[in-house]
Amino acid sequence: MPAKKLTVVISQGQGKNPARRNLEEDIAAALIMDPDVDVSLVPHLYDMSRDHTGMLFLRSVPGDLVVLSWLYPRATRWILDRSDVSGQEGISLLKDEDADDEEEFQEAAAKDDDKDRVAAHRNGVPKRKIYCIDLRAASGSKPFLDEIRRIARENTVQTFDLMQWIQGTPKPQQLERYLHPDRMLAASKATPLGDEENGSATSVASPDLPEPTKRRWYPVIDYSRCTNCMECLDFCLFGVYGVDGQEHILVEQQDNCKKGCPACSRVCPENAIIFPGHKTAAIAGADGEVAGLKIDLSRLFGAPNAIELAAEERDAELVADGRTAVGLTVGIPKRQTENAAKPKDALDALMDGLDELM
Repeated sequence: MPAKKLTVVISQGQGKNPARRNLEEDIAAALIMDPDVDVSLVPHLYDMSRDHTGMLFLRSVPGDLVVLSWLYPRATRWILDRSDVSGQEGISLLKDEDADDEEEFQEAAAKDDDKDRVAAHRNGVPKRKIYCIDLRAASGSKPFLDEIRRIARENTVQTFDLMQWIQGTPKPQQLERYLHPDRMLAASKATPLGDEENGSATSVASPDLPEPTKRRWYPVIDYSRCTNCMECLDFCLFGVYGVDGQEHILVEQQDNCKKGCPACSRVCPENAIIFPGHKTAAIAGADGEVAGLKIDLSRLFGAPNAIELAAEERDAELVADGRTAVGLTVGIPKRQTENAAKPKDALDALMDGLDELM
């Protein structure tokens, strides 16, 4: 008989920040002892390739899934989705201090959302729930443990005996090896394998160490917002985007993306393109800014607007590649051309007045 347990996955943060490592270790150590939970650890979600062992494990989970990571929940959800780890959105009660503002934005967007989103046309999404929790939402382990146990009580799932370590519950020694791989690597170097007498000894890392990852940079599409307008495809000149068999936009050649450049995210009219590693919250996947609710006041202070900034960022990468800058002449949307002219209202008069002052 399969055991009824909730699968919890902790995605380790990038770098070796001791506070982050301590929080990951505290949560994992507590959950190992919980009979209602299977806990596993994987490298940073954004850095894992599709065929990484950790991502293969995530695809093997048959029931409800809780994923804790150092990312905004929206970014986590769509990083998983692009690797075919999909399901219904699970609602977590653990919110950060900006949650009320985010909920107001979401409610307002829902009332005004009559657009055709790509997510509505996707078939075969499993009925199981995926709960994405931001590890930045609290400083200690208790709020996370309380929330995970609440979810476990409300959503009993069936999981089958899987291989140990990356495909199951880690043993304490394996947990130590994962959370502190530098210690274990040093130990492995002191234990050579092979024929020492003939000088053929080699040093290898422990087989329990996770596959290595490297920092990555690529866009992630939020299909619950995407309307398939193809503006990102027209704007990007580096071959990152393509279309699938249903003519839906997708990130086709993610390694063509230029590290640190978020330009396509700025031109997306629905804020559907996420760069999880970007310092700007809205670009990194925060829920705050949604289409129709953004008011760009940067021009009032002499700064370029989002479209102009995106063109500048793209030009910088084109020049770095030895190509010619194109400015606003290529792939820049003319979103108002199809709208009929209307009499000016009070807002138009206000903006005209501000223009005269500049």
